[in-house]
Amino acid sequence: MAKQIVNNLVSKGLIEPAIAVERLIEETETLLLDELMAEDRLNDEVRQLLKKYESEIEKGRLDFRKLFDMTKHKLVRERNIVL
Repeated sequence: MAKQIVNNLVSKGLIEPAIAVERLIEETETLLLDELMAEDRLNDEVRQLLKKYESEIEKGRLDFRKLFDMTKHKLVRERNIVL
């Protein structure tokens, strides 16, 4: 995907790389992977935060899915994260 993005931008004259195209493709790939993993990292953080409510969740007093979604949305708003 990174190769296609870079090649399209270069071929359309939208960018003029200051570094080798191969290096630009590698950097673009790294950025794309980092963005794709952002939600995974956020989900892991939410799971860690909810561990303190584990016993309440297991007893059925709290709904894990609902708590997870609420906590995740709160963190997204607070941190201005775009998913």
